[in-house]
Amino acid sequence: MPKSPEEMAQAMIANMKDKTGKTLEQWIKIAKKSGSGKHGEIVRFLKSNHGMTHGFANLVAHKTLKSDAGSADTDLVATQYSGAKKGLKPIYDALIKAAKKCGDLEVAPKKAYVSLRRSKQFAIIQPSTKTRVDLGLNMKGAPAKGRLEASGSFNSMVSHRVRLENAGDVDKEVTTWLKKAWSDA
Repeated sequence: MPKSPEEMAQAMIANMKDKTGKTLEQWIKIAKKSGSGKHGEIVRFLKSNHGMTHGFANLVAHKTLKSDAGSADTDLVATQYSGAKKGLKPIYDALIKAAKKCGDLEVAPKKAYVSLRRSKQFAIIQPSTKTRVDLGLNMKGAPAKGRLEASGSFNSMVSHRVRLENAGDVDKEVTTWLKKAWSDA
């Protein structure tokens, strides 16, 4: 049974024709012809117009846009922390170091953020502005208090957000929240 997201994606690609009637390449052509240029639009199009399940539609959207780590032509993390956001890389590095202390995890870069996974996603790291990295955490049921905000419109894949402006913000409080999210995953 596949373990990593890349292995799961490869298994889905291998089974795609049997499950959906078309190969990945055929679905990518259909997605491109739709005229949709955004991930969510492609997913909605494939689900509503072609009856595709969310998992397959998500995979096709990522492959169409080359927005997953397996499809990207460049180093996604390096791209995220380039230009005006270059100074934010120490925050990312501090978060990765803290997350790895939690235990076994997978670091899965996407086009705009990095997903941290155990058995499921427990956190995301996103350089949101030129001066701030947002740490999204999955801690359903935890009260939003102080720096631990409700995620709101930040990202529907997480329940909470912490705004970080320098590497020193990755303190004991943040590492405690990371550990909690990791252990819940």
